[in-house]
Amino acid sequence: MTVGGALAQAWLAPIDAQVLLAHVLGRDRTWLIAHRDDALPREAADAFFALAERRRAGEPVAYLVGRREFFGLTLAVTPAVLVPRPETETAVELALEWLPADRPARVLDLGTGSGAIALALARERPQASVVASDVSADALAVARRNADALGLRNVAFRVSDWYASLDDAPFDLIASNPPYVAAGDPHLTQDDVRHEPRVALVSGRDGLDALQTIVAGAAARLVPGGALVVEHGFDQAEAVQALLRAAGFTAIVGRRDLAGIVRVAAGRRA
Repeated sequence: MTVGGALAQAWLAPIDAQVLLAHVLGRDRTWLIAHRDDALPREAADAFFALAERRRAGEPVAYLVGRREFFGLTLAVTPAVLVPRPETETAVELALEWLPADRPARVLDLGTGSGAIALALARERPQASVVASDVSADALAVARRNADALGLRNVAFRVSDWYASLDDAPFDLIASNPPYVAAGDPHLTQDDVRHEPRVALVSGRDGLDALQTIVAGAAARLVPGGALVVEHGFDQAEAVQALLRAAGFTAIVGRRDLAGIVRVAAGRRA
């Protein structure tokens, strides 16, 4: 069997098949294109088709290969954390606009998971001191491993249920990609989401429980003029911006993702 024949017989989206076979062979996708007619060793073919079967059953590609690209970083991911998504890069971009580049700053990433937001901000703002917190010790272990692999030394890690165990205030910026899916949302039983940690996805009947907690507690932990940046669901922009207004935040903005949907809200402490 050839490389091209294996890709065709995987019965997967082409990009998924390419990523999985490149992973098995220790090559990149460009190499696969240039070597489509090369013979594929039997052991590699068996490993590839085993992964392809798991992918057809719905396992995320990122879990199968153990990594995901995010904001120019290669992050290790496991089933203990959400797979980083492009809309979360929108939150990082907005946070960077509000985070000074020319002086030290203190940053908090609530519910850090793989460390995606915390590590992206730590790399882009090397003068910043970043605290990455999560209620899951397993998730924090993944985030720590990513920080070590990337050589980022300006990040500290805390086990905390939102603000409960944090005594590092005040911060110049708080960022979060919290759970925001409603408990009864049918998407929870579909596609990749089925395999991701439910605690990182679901937040009450309307999906707003975690966001309410984060917004309500943020002002007391921000310096005057400090910023809060949160990711939210595709239909939650109005509700989350209302939470920010009710908590006394000013300069409230929403930011659209690449699909044109408002997915990030931010405001400043008065």
